[in-house]
Amino acid sequence: MDRLDQGEHLDRQLADRLALAAREAVRDELREQSRTRRRATAYYAASGAVALYAGAALALAVGLVLAAGMPDWAAALVTAVILGVVAHFLRGAAHRPGTGSVHGGPDDVIGGSAPAAPPSGLGTPYPTVPPTVPSANAGVTGTPAPIPQSGIGGRAAPRQDDIDPEASQHL
Repeated sequence: MDRLDQGEHLDRQLADRLALAAREAVRDELREQSRTRRRATAYYAASGAVALYAGAALALAVGLVLAAGMPDWAAALVTAVILGVVAHFLRGAAHRPGTGSVHGGPDDVIGGSAPAAPPSGLGTPYPTVPPTVPSANAGVTGTPAPIPQSGIGGRAAPRQDDIDPEASQHL
């Protein structure tokens, strides 16, 4: 028995050493990645700041050109309207499908399109949606919403009696 305890102790020491080496390797890799990402982030921030000043200088130049033929206040107003229109179009372009917008819509799936089947390969990936929309007052007066008689693709929707709870446990 004492020999088994000694072997188990050696196994535990080996596992601890391997875990420590793995942790140190992962920590070093994460440090290196964060260092390069910090550097890239700093360059992006500097680029954005310079672009902001370039845009301000361009707006000033447009205003000065316009001020040559009209009052200064009117030139500033026209420049502001031009910048507002450009901002509106840029915002619209950000929300167009296929542009990789940051704020996805309710139908957007992160990483592309929805999978055709769940990872397990069993069943449908998402709950089915009834083909008819319940009326606005369904459920309000105490009456239940209508249940559709056909499922997706024209197949009959399963009834509660048709579902075998034990069959799902064996899958």
